[in-house]
Amino acid sequence: MRSFIPLQAPLIETSHPDASYCYREYQPSANLSPYVAAYWTLDVRSSVRPPQHRILPDGCVDIIFDLRSRSASECAFVAGVMTAPDAFLMTEDHALFGVRFYSETVRLFTRYPVSEFRNAQVFLHEIWGRDGAEFGERIMTAADTIRRIEQMEVYLSNRLNRADIAHDAILLQGLRYLYDEKGMLSVRSLADKLHYSERTVRRAFQKELGIGPKEMTDIIRFQYLLRELLHARSYRYPDIAAKYGYSDQSHFIHTFKRFYGATPQQVFQAPFSPG
Repeated sequence: MRSFIPLQAPLIETSHPDASYCYREYQPSANLSPYVAAYWTLDVRSSVRPPQHRILPDGCVDIIFDLRSRSASECAFVAGVMTAPDAFLMTEDHALFGVRFYSETVRLFTRYPVSEFRNAQVFLHEIWGRDGAEFGERIMTAADTIRRIEQMEVYLSNRLNRADIAHDAILLQGLRYLYDEKGMLSVRSLADKLHYSERTVRRAFQKELGIGPKEMTDIIRFQYLLRELLHARSYRYPDIAAKYGYSDQSHFIHTFKRFYGATPQQVFQAPFSPG
């Protein structure tokens, strides 16, 4: 079972003024769970008070289908690893279906390193060709979410069975170590565990993900911290900072805001004890 299950803001910010905004996640099958973190849907209806949608860095890669797109060839695109949060008002109707992949194994499905999807919108047909466009149309016209997930499971399983690309061993094992340690490993310690130089590890991460191991480490640590805060009954800055390796309270708050775009108090609307 995966120890790393990334969180997105809608699962934390669950209070919305009306039913115009609905975000849901669905678990993949056991066969695909080593590769797929979740399937998700986002349905938004325009309203007088447009809801805010926030996206958090989670170390993952998403394929997103715009179910309202007028073009089957451009209804789906790949979103690479994010390093900063994004928040925007949803002023128009939206119906999205997404697949969230773990970044260390997504290349088995896309055939391209994650770094190819940094700072660019890459349509699915650009990596899967005509097959991608035809599959996108099937997803768009499926009767409901359950049917979309069923089709996605079959399609991804078939691609996985045909995959002829090997994992990058440094990235695969490196991220396993980072997940096991909840992101609390220095680059030097990670390199020691992998029996490679720091330079080699940095090069592998940069080549495959488009970001360095330090940035990925910070994102993974933030995600583990976020899940703990979500389920905590009380919050004490010194305990949290110490547990997750932050040097002090200021460092903890600064890092949280860097990846969430808001302070812990603003997100959880609960007092944090200073000591």
